[in-house]
This record gives sequence, C-alpha cells and structure tokens, in this order.
Amino acid sequence: MQLSNEDNLRLNVLLAQPLQAVRINESTMTVHALTEKGEAKVRLNPTARDEQYLRWVRELLSTKVTGSPGGYPVFLKRWTRMGHTRNNLEQMLLLGEPEAVVAVVHAPTLTHETGRRAWWASPSAHNARRLLEKPEVVAGPLGKELAAYLLEFLPFEEIQLDVVDTVRLCLQGELISTEERASLWNRAKRKNPFYVGFLHADPVLIPLPAKANPHHVEVGSQLSEALAANNPWAQTLHNTLDANGQNWLRALQLALEKPVDQDVVISLFIALGAHFKLPFPEFRGVREVGTALQRAEQFCAGDCPPEMKVVLDNLNDTTLPLFKSMLILAQMGEDSLNPYFGGNDSVGSVMRKRLEPLTTPLLAQTKLLLQ
Repeated sequence: MQLSNEDNLRLNVLLAQPLQAVRINESTMTVHALTEKGEAKVRLNPTARDEQYLRWVRELLSTKVTGSPGGYPVFLKRWTRMGHTRNNLEQMLLLGEPEAVVAVVHAPTLTHETGRRAWWASPSAHNARRLLEKPEVVAGPLGKELAAYLLEFLPFEEIQLDVVDTVRLCLQGELISTEERASLWNRAKRKNPFYVGFLHADPVLIPLPAKANPHHVEVGSQLSEALAANNPWAQTLHNTLDANGQNWLRALQLALEKPVDQDVVISLFIALGAHFKLPFPEFRGVREVGTALQRAEQFCAGDCPPEMKVVLDNLNDTTLPLFKSMLILAQMGEDSLNPYFGGNDSVGSVMRKRLEPLTTPLLAQTKLLLQ
C-alpha cells in the first residue's frame, strides 16, 4: 500500500474520529465521512491508477475498522443479499464499499439509525426498497424520505418487478399521501405492475369507490353465529364480499387481464396466496387449477372440514356459489404457475396465451364474486 503521505495522514486523522459511515466518490476521488457533527471529506491525491489507489484506501479503512486489510468480501454478494450476513453492521458502513452497504440494508436486525447511516452511505433505489422492508425504518422519519425518493425515481424504473415492489412498499403506513396513492392507481391503467403492487397492500388503500357485494348483508346474516365464533371460512367469505374485499378483487381482475412478464405474474400469485389465509394443505398454492376446482366441488358437496360444514349448512343456493368461487381463488399461489412457466421464459402476449388455462377460470370466479 503506497498512499501519498498527505492522504495517509489526513485519512488517519479522519479515522481517529467516531465515524458513523464512509462513502467514496470514485469520480472525484473523494472520501466522505458522516460524523455526529456533520459531513467531513478528504480529497485524494493518487500516486497510482485510480482503481489501484482506491483499493489501497479501502485496505487502510478495513485495517483501521476491522484490524484486517481484507475489506468486505464482495464475492459473497448472493449470501449477503439474502440477509445472511453476521458482520458488525456499524463496522461495515465504515469500509467505503457499496456492496457492504447493500449487505447492511438486507440485514434483518437493521435499526432505524443504522438504516439512516446506510442510506447516507449509498442512496439507491435498491437500497431504499430494502430499507422499507424494515418496520422500524417505515415507522421512523427515514421512511417518508425513502418513499419520496422511490416515487421520484419510479418513472425511470426499467425492471417491472421493481415497479411492483416500489408500489407495494410505498403503500405501507402513512408513507405517502392520499393524492400520491391515487396517482399510483391512475398510472396502473398504463402500467400493469402497479396493480400488482396494490394487491400486496391493505385493500383499504385501493382508491376505488367503496361498494360491497349485493349479497354481503345476506351472507352476514346467514353466517352470524359462525362469524361470532371467528370461523375462518365464514370470516374470509364475509371479508371478500365487503367493500374493501370487492375493491381488492377488482384490482386482481385488472392485474390478471394483461400481465407483462413472469416475475410480475409470480408476484401477483404470491399476493393472491397471501390474501386468503385459509388452512389448505398446500403452503404455496395448488399446482393444478383443476385440483382447486375439484376440491371446491367436493367441499361444497359436504366432504369438508367441520368448520367449513358449519358455513355450508347456513348458505343458500344464491350465496353458496360465492363461497365456492372464493374457495377456488383461495387455493392459488406461486406453485400454481409451475405447469405454465416451467422450462420457458415467454413474456408479453405469448406468456398471456400460455396462462389462459389458468387465468380464464380465475377471472370467471372473480367476476362471479363481483356481481
């Protein structure tokens, strides 16, 4: 390591302070540090190629912070991006290595303060999304700042699944205003992934007129005792028919009509599986839609769990088909896509054509529940 004497001295003086985070601007060859008093910086005077010189700078940072010049092992990218890092998060923010910051924002133990420092060290759309997955960050002042950044960046987002995640994450809590939420919904008319983002959120956030199913009151009356007993089958049907449940189904209908790529469809079916929390044996949905149709027929014929039998015994010829449709939708999940996506990478109209044997019956059940 052959740092210039001036850089070596100034960096050592900088590192003698209690730092919160370090970032390196490679284009201007400047080391920035976040302290309790504000920001400090050291303009570098390279004695070698910039790439080599920055490697020496990071070796100095690592030696001072961890006692080893090895720095952050960037080759462990997949491991740390899955949240498996066990390093000291505060130390990792002092290495001047962007991939170390990425590892920090993926850590499940991240606090709001550490998140604030990580955001300063490497503000990017990816890091903002990962930070907004942490409840403590969402609840703190950083949450609204991250949401504002993502909304501003959203028109330039090229990866459709990132659009879904941005919408999903910005709809948490009070991160965005009612007007901003309505704007996101309106943009969904031109960009299908926005609808999928709403499917992951609380149905009350879907900005549509509140209108319950015409049979909502009737079902509530028929299942009053089961609802009072917290019967999950009765409660789910009742919720599906209320105003919020109907708006969620409208969003599902719109999302199913013209999906854009496989990642977005997978996210859609993950949201579908998470919405109906009913005790079916498949954790990630049935693999064949025919299985869901057949099981719904079997259940409605009386071959069903005792709690479901209580519901069936109180429904009539008008409301029973609604329950049956709900059962079909509730059995869907990520695994329901395996027969259609296995071994191919189709997108657009070709993908939608392949999905028709699955989406057509689901749209039919959705339409029935919305009548």
